[in-house]
Amino acid sequence: MPTIVVDVMPKAELLDPQGKAVAGALQRLGVSEFSGVRIGKRFELTVDGEVGEDTLATARRIADEILSNSVIEDVVGIEVVE
Repeated sequence: MPTIVVDVMPKAELLDPQGKAVAGALQRLGVSEFSGVRIGKRFELTVDGEVGEDTLATARRIADEILSNSVIEDVVGIEVVE
């Protein structure tokens, strides 16, 4: 069955306290290759049948209306995984 994957991230201009905490932990562990961490959400929507334009349009709509908070988050990706 195909799956539609929706990725949501905090808006770039907003602070990400979880990401900041992970970045601090990496520094304390001696990992210095990464200058920052941002943490987002991933949703997997399993589809019964084929994924057509109507199904993708519905996924985009629910990503904007239900899966993300448009005030503080952006939907950064919607893709079909077979």
